[in-house]
Amino acid sequence: MIRPCTNDDFVTISEIINKAASAYRGVVPADCLHEPYMTQAELKDEIEAGVGFSGWDEDGALIGVMGLQNVRGVTLIRHAYVRPGHQSKGIGSALLTHLIEQAKGPLLVGTWAAATWAIRFYERHGFRLVNKEEKNRLLNAYWRIPLRQQETSVVLTYADSNKAS
Repeated sequence: MIRPCTNDDFVTISEIINKAASAYRGVVPADCLHEPYMTQAELKDEIEAGVGFSGWDEDGALIGVMGLQNVRGVTLIRHAYVRPGHQSKGIGSALLTHLIEQAKGPLLVGTWAAATWAIRFYERHGFRLVNKEEKNRLLNAYWRIPLRQQETSVVLTYADSNKAS
């Protein structure tokens, strides 16, 4: 079942993100990774910046999370993670579909360029990669990320004509 995450889910959200982000080791440039992948202070900052998380709850346990953030007329998909062992079971797809339905205006997602599995996931759900110049423009306009992360990331836009950027 998909439900909005609450303050009570904070530690679990952090745990899910950090466990699932282990997939980046050996794929994403090492200088872009640190342990934990996202500190609780960084997660708190993201929530305070407007990232609202939805979660997949299974028998009272949060299994996957995905955030939605509205930034200056654009909706961003943020921090999409499913617990290892529960991946490839449709949880991410269900969360993404749920968030697409909630989005208002252009819908964007950013991910690591080397995370080809994530790019394919979004493309299967109607997103398309933007070119490098557009990626840089969008990252500068809507995300707060370091230059090195910008260099090693991609942006995808939702192809639905009502939500395309």
